[in-house]
Order: sequence, then C-alpha cells, then structure tokens
Amino acid sequence: MTSVDPSEKFRLAVHALAVADAPPDMPAAGAASEPVRALSEEAREVASHFDDRPISPDVLYGALRLVDFAVLALAGLALQITQLHAVVPLAPTVVSLVGAGLAVLLIQAADGYMIATLSTRFDQIGRVVAAWTMVFLLFAVVSFVAQRTDLVDHAWFLAWYAAGCGLLALCRCIVAPLVRAWIVDGRLERRAVIVGGGTAAADLIQSLEAQKSSDIRICGIFDDRADDRSPAIVNGYPKLGTVGDLLEFGRLTKLDMLIVTIPLRAESRVLELLHRLWVLPVDIHLSAHADKLRFRPRTYRYLGNVPMVPVFNKPLADWDAVAKRGFDLIFGTLALIVALPIMLGAAIAVKLDSKGPVLFRQKRYGFNNEVVDVWKFRSMYVDQSDFDAKRAVTKGDSRVTRVGRFIRKTSIDELPQLFNVLAGSLSLVGPRPHALKGLTQNRLFEQVVDGYFARHKVKPGVTGWAQINGWRGEVDTPEKIRKRVEYDLYYIENWTLWFDFKILVLTPFRIIGQEGAY
Repeated sequence: MTSVDPSEKFRLAVHALAVADAPPDMPAAGAASEPVRALSEEAREVASHFDDRPISPDVLYGALRLVDFAVLALAGLALQITQLHAVVPLAPTVVSLVGAGLAVLLIQAADGYMIATLSTRFDQIGRVVAAWTMVFLLFAVVSFVAQRTDLVDHAWFLAWYAAGCGLLALCRCIVAPLVRAWIVDGRLERRAVIVGGGTAAADLIQSLEAQKSSDIRICGIFDDRADDRSPAIVNGYPKLGTVGDLLEFGRLTKLDMLIVTIPLRAESRVLELLHRLWVLPVDIHLSAHADKLRFRPRTYRYLGNVPMVPVFNKPLADWDAVAKRGFDLIFGTLALIVALPIMLGAAIAVKLDSKGPVLFRQKRYGFNNEVVDVWKFRSMYVDQSDFDAKRAVTKGDSRVTRVGRFIRKTSIDELPQLFNVLAGSLSLVGPRPHALKGLTQNRLFEQVVDGYFARHKVKPGVTGWAQINGWRGEVDTPEKIRKRVEYDLYYIENWTLWFDFKILVLTPFRIIGQEGAY
C-alpha cells in the first residue's frame, strides 16, 4: 500500500471542511457563520493601525525590475534615434535590450531588490551603478574577444552608459524615501496574528524576532483559553480576544496571515479552529517549530528559518491580484463602451415606464464582508422598493414594473455595475454580491450555509461561475443558496485569468432564456 504523508492527510481533512459540513466527530462551529462580536477597545485600537492596505514586497520588486528594464532599454533606443539620425540599426537595438536585461539580473545578484537596500539612497545607488558598469565591461570584453568592436557606435555606447547611470540614480532617489515611509507605516510588512497563547506562542515570537531580516509584523494574539496557560501578555504582545473575536478583527484590518500555534497532534482542536477561521481571506499556517511531529521536508514553508505547515493560501495575492485588476480595467472599459447604447435605451425606458430615479443603489457584501454600494437600473416601483432584499422577487411579482421584468430577465439591470468595476468595489467575474439581509425561507443566507462568508474571500463580481451554471435569480430554497456557495468556492479555489475570460464570454449566451430571474 502506498504511504501518504500525514500532512497531506491533514490538509485533505481541512479542505473537506471547506466544502462540506463538519464531520460528526468534530466540535460544531455553529450552524452558520460566527455571530458578530463586540471587540474590546484595545483590539479596536490595534485594528485601527492596520486598516490601510499593505504593499506586497513581491509586487514592489517586480515593478521596480520592470521600471529598470524599461528605462535602460528605452534610453538606449532613444539615443540611437537622436545620435544616428536613422532607423534604429539591429545591432544597437539588440544590445539595448540584452544590456537592460543583464542589468536587472546583476542588480538582483547584488541584492538591489531587497527592502533593506531600497530604503537606503546611497547604498542602492552604488549597487545599481556597479551592476550597470559590469554590463558594459562584459560587453567590452565580449566584443574585444570576438574582434567585433565595430558593431556599435562608441559615442552612442558611452552616452548610453552615462544616461543609464543618471536614470538609475534618479529612480533610486525617488524610491528610497517612499520605501522608508512605507516601512514606518508598516505597509511593507506581512501582518500576522497568532492563534493560541502561552509557551508555544512565546517560543514562536522569540524565533521570529531573532531574525533581523524578518518582515513579519505580529499584530496580536487570540486564544479561547482564559486560564494561566494563556496570559494576557506574551513576549510584549497583548491577547486581544478569543478566536470568535478574531473573525471581526480580521474584517477590520488588512491581515496577511494567521499562525496557529496549537500542536499538530491535537488534530480535532486544530480542525475545529480552522473550520471557524478559513472564511478569512488570509494565509493560514500551522506553526511546526516546536512540534514533535515531523513531516516530509517539502511539506513545510519557512518564515525565515521557522517551519510552518501551510493549510490555506490567500486567494488572489501579489501579482494575481494585479493581473485580475488589470483584467477588470481593460475588459470592464470595453464592456462599458459596448453596453453604453443598451444602457442609454434602458435608462430612457425606465424613466418613461414609472416615476422615480433611473438608478437603484443597494448595500451589499463586498470583499472580506466590507459593505459596498452596488448600482442597478431601478426595476421596481419606488414606493415598493426593497432596499434590504428581505423579500425575494418572485414570478409575477407586483412590485416589478413592466420594463423591470424585461431588464431583470435579461440582466440589463446589472449593467451599471460596470461603473462599480472601474471604481474597484466589484470585479467583472466573481461571486455575486448578495444583499445584507438576503433571506431564504425566512432564514439569512449565512444561517443556511455553514461557512457562507468564505465566498467573500475575493471581490464579488458582475457575473460568476454560479450564474452561468444556472444558479441565478430567485433564492427560495436552502438548496439554491447552497449550490451558489458551492460554485462560488469552486471558482475561488480554481481561479485563473483564463477562467475569468471563459466565464465572461459565456455569460451572454448562458443567461439568455435562463429561468429563475424575475
């Protein structure tokens, strides 16, 4: 029989909790999501210091590499045009592109793309100029050995070197104060919360703080225990509340990760905690630095030299988030241009059909349970509008206007949400944003589906995987909301840009003639 890594078994068990109800032998996390809890004043004060969005170091490094490459390559090409007064020759063009690429690699090798270096003006200028000089020395040696010193104009070569030195130095003079300010504000650190107090948390904090280059910022500790095993202060960090409080704390702050210090051998306790915490859009790691269990080396992920067992990864982190935002801006703009004539016709029809405003604004759940204003064309009579969506729209509903029935059936009423996409509160593709008080059989959606709020780990969308698979419109049974959440979670787990593009293309074909939207 093939052996299975114990950590893989553990992750499979946790993943099962993410898509199904809790197993019978596991302590229940509640029939639905955790109730909203009142945080202590201390917890709210700490949360207020971490409510701004952090800057991903990986995105910063990548963006700076692109800037360096573009600046150096464009400088070389521009000098060719101005000095040679002709169409850009092939050899100098190749040299410009190859030289810019080599410069980025050498700056990387000289640790020029590290926070510690980027925060110092003169140190990083010295590193980038030295790397740029190495590129030219390498070109000189290669051309001499190959006896092809005539490939490029020497005046252009020296002018490009001087321009490169000046541009790299100017760029670093701009970057250094920005990075220092971001460091002071804590925006370049990975914000972490420790789950579980006592000795295990104290050892973990000591290990993390012993690393001078660590970018982990511990925001606080949360633990359900209230006895001597979990003191109020651990290595200078306060216990801010219980695990239930952490859910509310995580919705007020911009956290990056949760580190659970409960021993891995206490499997049922760890599973119970993860079942409550996985709805938050953060990385969740199990601390393994002091645990007696030992898994395969590939199981661990290291924070510095501290081993962790990763369980859940934050969806759409770093460059994935940048790519999705770029997708939204490009295709959202194109969609808006195409839809403008339809939107204009819909606006006129709504205005002529019944008295009242053309647009209808409703508060709905957004990313990480943030409340956002979502725009739609008004489809109901003004005096019968249901801002809280407590009563689902049904077939032949008398509250819906004549035009409203058509635009709801065809989803034209959703088109104003393209402005939400461009503003950044919605995405083109994602779980549909539900109303705050959405009900099915007189029960809130979060009371029907355990872990309902996990669908808010990404931005909601104008269209989604559930909608093109038939789960749109009226939600009058528990089964319908469960299926929506199931498809939403599948989308989150399997997101790619191609998946978004596929959903976007299929949307107009799948929703035409689809039942359920009244």
